[in-house]
Amino acid sequence: MGPLPDVVRTRVISLAAGSLGKMPADQLPASLKRVASFAPGRRAKLAGSQIASVLETDEIFRERLGHQVRADVAELAAALEAGTAPAAADPVELAAVAYLLRPDGWEEVVARAAGVADAERTQATSRQVSEQVERLRRQLDDTLGELRETRERNRAQVAELKSENSELRHKLGDTRVRLKAAEQSAATVETRVTEATTAAAAAASVAEAEVRRLRSRIEELEREVAAARRADRTEKGEGTLRARLLLDTLLDTAQGLRRELALPAVEGAPADAVEADVAQQGGRTPTSHGSLASDDPALLDQLLNLPRVHLIVDGYNVTKNAWPDSSLEIQRDRLLAGVAPLAARTRAEVTVVFDAADKVERPLVNRPRGVRVLFSPVGVIADDVIRQLVAAEPQGRPVVVVSSDQAVVRDVKRAGARVVGSVVLSRLLARS
Repeated sequence: MGPLPDVVRTRVISLAAGSLGKMPADQLPASLKRVASFAPGRRAKLAGSQIASVLETDEIFRERLGHQVRADVAELAAALEAGTAPAAADPVELAAVAYLLRPDGWEEVVARAAGVADAERTQATSRQVSEQVERLRRQLDDTLGELRETRERNRAQVAELKSENSELRHKLGDTRVRLKAAEQSAATVETRVTEATTAAAAAASVAEAEVRRLRSRIEELEREVAAARRADRTEKGEGTLRARLLLDTLLDTAQGLRRELALPAVEGAPADAVEADVAQQGGRTPTSHGSLASDDPALLDQLLNLPRVHLIVDGYNVTKNAWPDSSLEIQRDRLLAGVAPLAARTRAEVTVVFDAADKVERPLVNRPRGVRVLFSPVGVIADDVIRQLVAAEPQGRPVVVVSSDQAVVRDVKRAGARVVGSVVLSRLLARS
């Protein structure tokens, strides 16, 4: 489409872009199928070059597109094909439609549009030159006027400076007189300062003697305080020694029982076995769930400070209540990022369980240090994995389950675990 004027080329692309979305997909070239679903204006902006190139090289596509354009501008197309184009019609529009439909004599229509475009461009250029000359003439007149005003201002300033110079000479004479008077006053002040310095030196000598006396008294008081502290440490040391002796006795007794019973060393945690079982992709029947009211987050904070406590979190039950508008990926990341510092601060064992019963592939998560992350196997809901984790713990170990699922709450309470609502954990994380 090289010989076409730019205005005609732009109009051809606009007409083609408007008709492109109305054509069947099997009639579109491969390079234009991707933009066929865009709005016409966006097609022309993003794929104008591709549309122009295809129109130049693909005659069949141009003919098919011409049929669609003929339906959009039926009257103008009929007039062109009949050779009776309206005299008042826009020559650019006539040239664009003629290029796409290719009626007899279409080259002349395009050539006339090119001539009109060149004439308009020449007139616009001449008009711009005239406007620029007029603008420069006005700028020259303004500059000459400013120059005359500047000359007048400079003359006035010179007169003012001469007047100020005369005044400054008179002020200089007055200043010299005042300077001599100031020098005499300074000599008087210097004498007084010398006398004051002598008096201050005498007062400083007296103050230094008083400081030495006070330092001596302070050292004496510090010695008395040090003696009192030593006596206090001696009394505390006796109590600490008795407590340490009792603690060593208990530790020795526990070690003796371990040797006597030949107890093996403990490695891992009961939840590790559940994690291994989940990894085998077992299957169970899902259970129903409900909701449970929330509680005070201070209770959860106290429970996490119990010795060797195991915190089990119903993952999506917490995140869907805390951040319902976020995607599941963002919900998982926010929950794990929140419980990580909580696990580090309380030194609790933390396990977070996410429901993946209907997914074959497991999502990738950034597992924080000190936090166990489990996805339920295919066909097994997270509720059953939580029940399995609670059942795996020995009786007597503190286990805390965070969930608002009423069925889970009922079952884990029966197994001896403590339960708090999901909103409790989200509030505790927000407070942290």
